[in-house]
Amino acid sequence: MKEETNRNSTLSDPLEWFELYGDYLFAFALRRVREESAAEDIVQETFLAAIQSNNSYAGKSAEKTWLTGILKHKIYDFFKKNSPAAEITAEEADLSSYNYMFERTDEWDGHWNDRFAPADWENESPLRHVEEGEFQIVFGSCLENLPERIANAFVMREVDGLESAEICGVLQISTNNYWTMMHRARLHLRRCIEVNWFTAAAPNRADL
Repeated sequence: MKEETNRNSTLSDPLEWFELYGDYLFAFALRRVREESAAEDIVQETFLAAIQSNNSYAGKSAEKTWLTGILKHKIYDFFKKNSPAAEITAEEADLSSYNYMFERTDEWDGHWNDRFAPADWENESPLRHVEEGEFQIVFGSCLENLPERIANAFVMREVDGLESAEICGVLQISTNNYWTMMHRARLHLRRCIEVNWFTAAAPNRADL
């Protein structure tokens, strides 16, 4: 495809970007900000920023990858602007309503339901599959079930590779809140992905 093979220092005509990459960038932004109008604005800002800085494109990555990098920074700017400093919410700290795969009584004792016993991830990291289409669906569904800030914190750390201090600055959260949110995200995503990707006896993926 054109966006995958364009690896020289010359960009395609900016007028073609919307047709080539518009749907992809919009879907990418929408997964992160969860609001269509905001996603549309961010994509427009991305194209404008790309036009203004096209001299910086050195051809070291595909044009689509370069535009996605700009888009990520615009998403971070959006979070900074629209995430007033706030303590972690009760839902973000608890997430008990997301523990649908645990064996629960009145008080959870920390034991898993046998059907959902933790799989061995030592040789099977879920992020190895991040480029696979079917895994993207499972991973995306698991993320969407999390509170927005927790999902964003996890993606910025584990997918985008940001440091904890950068994430705290983007989301306007304290370090303690960040680590609490990451712990909750990893717990939920580990189980959700195990149940819906690794476990042979997983429930129907349409039930995510």
